[in-house]
Amino acid sequence: MRFLTALAIAWFAAASAALARVGAPADGALGFQEAATSIMREVTSFHNLLLVIITAIVLVVLALLLWVMLRYNEKANPEPKKFSHNTLVEIIWTAVPVLILVVIAIPSFQLLYYKDRMPPEGEIDVTIKATGYQWNWGYEYPDHGISEFISNMIPDDEIGEGQLRTLSVDYPLVVPVDSTVLLQVTAGDVIHAWAIPAFGIKIDAIPGRLNEVWFRVDHEGTYYGQCSELCGLRHAFMPIEVRVVPRDVFDAWAAAAADDPDEGLALLAAYETDRRELRLAAR
Repeated sequence: MRFLTALAIAWFAAASAALARVGAPADGALGFQEAATSIMREVTSFHNLLLVIITAIVLVVLALLLWVMLRYNEKANPEPKKFSHNTLVEIIWTAVPVLILVVIAIPSFQLLYYKDRMPPEGEIDVTIKATGYQWNWGYEYPDHGISEFISNMIPDDEIGEGQLRTLSVDYPLVVPVDSTVLLQVTAGDVIHAWAIPAFGIKIDAIPGRLNEVWFRVDHEGTYYGQCSELCGLRHAFMPIEVRVVPRDVFDAWAAAAADDPDEGLALLAAYETDRRELRLAAR
C-alpha cells in the first residue's frame, strides 16, 4: 500500500511539474531557455558546436601568444631575426579559417532549411494568423472559425497570482501539445517581430506581407516571448504568451471561442484552476 501511495505521489509530482513548465526568463540565468520544440533543440545543438569551435580558437591563439612572448622576447633573442614572409604560415592562416567556416556553414544551412521548410499541408494541425499592432497582437484561427481577438499586456497594478510582469497577457495564444502549428505573421501598421525563445522562433511581422513559420511544442505549459523589432513608444510592453494544452482542452476551447471569445477565456481559466489544484495535491 505504501508503495502504491509513493508511486501515486511521484506520478502526481511529475505531472504537476510538466503542467507547471514555464518558458520565461529567470533571474541570474545563463544560456538559452529550455527547448520546447525540435527547432530550439537544433538551435541549441548548433550553438554548442559554435561554443566548442570558439573555445578551441581562443585556446590556440592564447598558446601562440604565450609561445611568441616567451620564445621571441628581447631577453631570449638579443639578436632579432629579419624576415618578412613565411609561405607555410601564410598558407595555414588562410586555409584553417576557410575550413572552420565550412564546418560552421554545413550545419548552419541544414538548420535554416529545417526551420524554413513548411510541413506538408496534410501534416498541419492548427493554422494561426498573428497580426502585430501598436502595441498588441491579434490572433485568428481561420480553420476553427475563430475571428481575431486582441492580446494585451496586463498592467502592473492588475498582475495576479502566477502572472509575470510585462509578460502575461489578458488573452493568450492557445495551441495543442504535440501538434504541428503553422503561424502566419503580418502587421497592421509598422514592422514588428513575433518571437518565443523556448520555441526557437523569431519572425518579422511586416505590413502587406504574410510570413510563415511552424513549430511543434513537446510539453504542456506556458511560454513567453516579446515583440523583437523596435516598433515605437510601447515596444517593450508588447508581450506574447502561449498556452500549450492537451488536445481535448484545445478542442473544447476552440469550440467555445468560435461562438464567443469570452467563453473560451472562461474555459481556459477553469483549466488553469484545475492545474493549480493538481499541483497542490502533488505537494
